[in-house]
Amino acid sequence: MSFKINAEFKSKENDIKHIIDNFQTEGELFGNGDRNKIKLFDLDGKTINVKSFKIPNLINKVAYKYFRKSKARRSFEYATILLEKGIGTPEPIAFLENFNLLGLKDSYYVSEHLNADLTYRELVEIPDYPDRENILRQFTKFSFDLHEKGIEFIDHSPGNTLIKKNADGNCDFFLVDLNRMEFHSALTFEQRMHNLRRLTPLKEMVAVMSNEYAKFYGESEQKIFETLWKYTADFQEQFYRKKRLKKKLKFWKK
Repeated sequence: MSFKINAEFKSKENDIKHIIDNFQTEGELFGNGDRNKIKLFDLDGKTINVKSFKIPNLINKVAYKYFRKSKARRSFEYATILLEKGIGTPEPIAFLENFNLLGLKDSYYVSEHLNADLTYRELVEIPDYPDRENILRQFTKFSFDLHEKGIEFIDHSPGNTLIKKNADGNCDFFLVDLNRMEFHSALTFEQRMHNLRRLTPLKEMVAVMSNEYAKFYGESEQKIFETLWKYTADFQEQFYRKKRLKKKLKFWKK
């Protein structure tokens, strides 16, 4: 077993280990649990979020023991780095890895649980969402700040940014699902645009984001829009091509 805890929660180490040990039988399920299972637990009046990662296949069992950091460990470490860089994310609390002779058996990431008002997905799916354009522009500035700090959030997709609205109309943004991330000294223009390609299929949202991004970056709004829309369209085509292929391959299930 490998276990690491945030120093701020050291006094709760036994309680956190107990929660993980009883993950399967206790706690409140959060989300659908299709791939990874998330449960909510009470820790002295504070709601915490425990993510149990899908048990890896044989190759990854070995890889995560000897060659790569597990998703749980990466989530904990990346959350710590994000907070050090001034980027919002639920506070990391601990991670635990269990190993057997074959390799990684299972792993868990424990963090603060945030009750968000919305995610970016609502901006995509609800065209008349209140104050939609203002929130979208603030999100774009948040993404620009990520890029300026050399952060490439590989899973920068609609459900992975939690948004909390403040009374003054400003928003706070918090990244989740952190296990795929890279840190650079600087990001190129192409890397920046490529990083935003998964967020929306809607051309009008890409136009607003391009307009806002251009306020802070040394490229024209037109070039930003054309580049970002190209990457977006390419991603959407690839995404739906994969869906069509999966549907064909699974025809026998009908």
